[in-house]
Amino acid sequence: MLTAIVGINWGDEGKGRMVDLLSRDEDVVVRYQGGNNAGHTVVNHLGKFVLNLLPSGILREEVVCVMGSGMVIDVEHLSREVKKLTDAGVKITPENLKISDKAHICMPYHVMLDRMEEARLKDKKFGSTGRGISPVYGDKYMKKGIRMGDLLHPAYLKERLETVVPFKSMNVEKIYGGEKITAGAMYEWLKTYGMPFTPYICDVSSYLDAALTEGKRVMLEAQLGALRDIDFGIYPFTSSSSTIAGYGPVGAGIPGRKIDLTVGIMKAYSSCVGEGPFTVEMDGREAHDLREAGGEYGAATGRPRRVGAFDAVASRYGVRMQGADCLALTKMDVLSYMDRVPVCTAYLVNGKTVTDFPTGEDLNSAEPVIEYLPGWKCDVSSARSFDDLPEAARNYVLTLEKLVGCPIRYVSVGPEREAYIERY
Repeated sequence: MLTAIVGINWGDEGKGRMVDLLSRDEDVVVRYQGGNNAGHTVVNHLGKFVLNLLPSGILREEVVCVMGSGMVIDVEHLSREVKKLTDAGVKITPENLKISDKAHICMPYHVMLDRMEEARLKDKKFGSTGRGISPVYGDKYMKKGIRMGDLLHPAYLKERLETVVPFKSMNVEKIYGGEKITAGAMYEWLKTYGMPFTPYICDVSSYLDAALTEGKRVMLEAQLGALRDIDFGIYPFTSSSSTIAGYGPVGAGIPGRKIDLTVGIMKAYSSCVGEGPFTVEMDGREAHDLREAGGEYGAATGRPRRVGAFDAVASRYGVRMQGADCLALTKMDVLSYMDRVPVCTAYLVNGKTVTDFPTGEDLNSAEPVIEYLPGWKCDVSSARSFDDLPEAARNYVLTLEKLVGCPIRYVSVGPEREAYIERY
């Protein structure tokens, strides 16, 4: 059984929270793309954790976690992340964490180039996290990358660095006026932060294929959402990887396998980190109140997230791009303070009402058509069945379900592992 957990919108929908919950039924959890440019926040009996690179299933001892071939891994950041978890009592060994030999390493010069380019762009910046993600994916496709498997062969690694690093240093020095980078310094960095992970590096393709053949349950965990996909998102204000479920088996390392179930995750309202069009964006006091109620600050960067009404136009598009079979609606409890709850049901583009998600300049000029539903004005965090919710809250869920055209199976009413409703 191969299940995908994916984001419907701009990211930050609560995928980590749902992976932590639903991994109770899984044998393996695989992160299949992205790097440490976003975070999955998980709250359970062990505490509160922000996971940037490790799969969210790592907090369940019985689950094997895999960092897939489509990931880009900053090994220095991974070292810190592993230490934080092990210090908190989480078991991380080569038996329960496997790293693809084909995953690319996010090098220090990738971070430098990312930040220098954002600085050069000034007011036209893309809102990068400055974690080096775009440059490392660029090097992957330019065939100038360093892969995790290279750490297993020190002599080859040194040779590879001697080929790649002068080219990267030339970019840093000649284009941005930065300091020279040497292959020797990069080797020492990899020796310090990368070599300790050599026991974890393996051919995850063979491991995952064998697991599925044996009838084990494998979950694919995405980072960010459909609207940040490099091909189908709000380009160029996207991530640099494929965030959609269709890429999941490829990024995991099992491109010949088909997904059996895709669970899309979307918030009960909208949030967005970074630059780019965000049609439903609130401002002023309205935005402040929602941001504070939802704790909407980036898990990876701490940046305040942009917030707005639930966007049915964008969500319907995300459901289609992800091929979602069912949905999990998160942060339902956050809206409990509202007298009436806004929902964007359509866009106004050049004077016309549209319900299909536009792209390019049409999206830049789009205005939201907002309707309001009655608020429920009470704490719903203790609800454990759909009937436990007040009528207005149930009506809100059913309305969103109808607007996006996909059944909402789960409703999250709090950050804790067990604070959720399963409708069927």
